[in-house]
Amino acid sequence: MAKRVFLVVLDSFGVGAEPDADKFGDVGANTLASIAASKAFDTPNMKKMGLFNLDGVTCGEPAAQVLGTCARLQEASNGKDTTIGHWEIAGVESERALPTYPNGFPAEVIEEFEKRTGRKVICNATYSGTEVLKDYGEEHMRTGALIVYTSADSVFQVAAHEEVVPVAQLYEYCQIARDMLKGEHGVGRVIARPFVGTCAADFQRTPRRHDYSLKPPKKTMLDALSAAGKAVIGVGKIYDIFDGEGVTETIRTSGNTEGIKVMLDLADRDFEGLAFINLVDFDMVYGHRRNIDGYAAAATEFDQGLGEMLKKLRPDDLLIITADHGCDPGFTKTTDHTREYVPMLAAGSCVKENNNLGTVLGFGAIGKTICSYLGVEAELAGQDLSERMFQ
Repeated sequence: MAKRVFLVVLDSFGVGAEPDADKFGDVGANTLASIAASKAFDTPNMKKMGLFNLDGVTCGEPAAQVLGTCARLQEASNGKDTTIGHWEIAGVESERALPTYPNGFPAEVIEEFEKRTGRKVICNATYSGTEVLKDYGEEHMRTGALIVYTSADSVFQVAAHEEVVPVAQLYEYCQIARDMLKGEHGVGRVIARPFVGTCAADFQRTPRRHDYSLKPPKKTMLDALSAAGKAVIGVGKIYDIFDGEGVTETIRTSGNTEGIKVMLDLADRDFEGLAFINLVDFDMVYGHRRNIDGYAAAATEFDQGLGEMLKKLRPDDLLIITADHGCDPGFTKTTDHTREYVPMLAAGSCVKENNNLGTVLGFGAIGKTICSYLGVEAELAGQDLSERMFQ
């Protein structure tokens, strides 16, 4: 029977501050502890998989018998963003954090972007994606100038009204920015943010967002698997995070609810290789907006889908649940990501039961172990946990 791996990234689902959290301004951050205190939080299936048995986790009740193998992973890369976290999961560690621009982009960057696009730029500051439309949307509509803004993440975001700048043209402008922003100013993502509406009171972003990511600096798990003839099905924003490198099929989703449905649908489908699933709402909708109850409710929704998923696993299936960084909704010093450990919860008939591996250095253990399980040799950063993890 074909071996299938389901790797689910709960985007930003951290489980406590890492030892170097002080370097990132994140001492005391703990995403799991914040949401576990909410009445909206109910995750019996993740509990069964060892979520509350992990090193350092003091909230919740540990499972008496863990279904499968669990571990707490410590990030080896210098960063706490989506791109670096996913790259490390896939076996590429980053010594240098991707650049961020809390005071806006340097004049030379903006001037070059204006020159190449033929349009002026307004804003150029750190902003909420909804507030920036209220403050600059009407000026954009009057002048045609592009709204450029950033966040605590390594992003260059360009917002434009769909009737002022057609979406296809906005995409062209963002590709120009992507081609520009490399090396010193190599941000993780350039993001097109089209919007509609008549005035500040009713502007709203449309679903036609598009991300232009930096290519990984080295070959990843995805490249190794696809080169070996395995399926690499990217669900959600996986294609964007890896700029399509190594992805053999893409299924885009509108958020967690659709992503969970796709996960369950894929469990009923024949393939050999990897289904790599990102559930972005934890981070984008709840973490950055510091919405504890919303984050907790999203965890509950996922856990319900997880219960169904566990029933669908075939004899040669491997299911791994993890995260890429933290974004503690209870940490109000900033609205940024938080430097946290992440969980690794693994299940399947191939996985040793009641098996807690403690703390493992490097998210790359996931990519290395998946390649090993699928019989693919790959030069990746990270520990191969096969002997400790599989029957």
